[in-house]
Amino acid sequence: MKLIVGLGNPGKQYEKTRHNIGFMALDQLAGQEKWSEDKTGRVLYLKTAISGQAVHLLKPQTFMNESGVAVASAVKNHNLAAADTIIIHDDKDLPLGKIKIQAGAGAAGHNGVQSIINHLKTKDFIRIRIGIASDNPKKMTNTTKFVLQKFGLLEKNKVSAAIKWVNQAVGAILSNELKKAMNEYNQNM
Repeated sequence: MKLIVGLGNPGKQYEKTRHNIGFMALDQLAGQEKWSEDKTGRVLYLKTAISGQAVHLLKPQTFMNESGVAVASAVKNHNLAAADTIIIHDDKDLPLGKIKIQAGAGAAGHNGVQSIINHLKTKDFIRIRIGIASDNPKKMTNTTKFVLQKFGLLEKNKVSAAIKWVNQAVGAILSNELKKAMNEYNQNM
């Protein structure tokens, strides 16, 4: 069993923002299936199968910087290893629409990922980073403001394509083809 986590912030005001692209990717993976809230109210989860493998999809309902609390709890409750976890999140240092798959990497300045590393006490998990950078560097001078912006009309096609690639990459990873997925999606997208 694998745990697939999309990072984002809870609440209507954050829907469809750059920082919530991890949630958007998980919603696409879930399709029409319904999310459930755990008894603590700190996560939305869904049990399903992808590429023939049982998975738990998880959207922490804590703010981004506290994502590790929910992830560590899910890893413990489902008796999983950190290596059985795939984290999908935004990356302001990657061009919009590009994805990059990594295993065992540091947080690279992403506070949500750092929270996960801190709570799991390891960086031994898979990350799928989705680029959200703007072509206009002036838009990115205030990082907090930038990541909380919604995508522009002209950006939405790149976002949709990236989410489609993320879904394909997840399928490959679940089929024990991590290296193949890294080679294909890290270089060609």
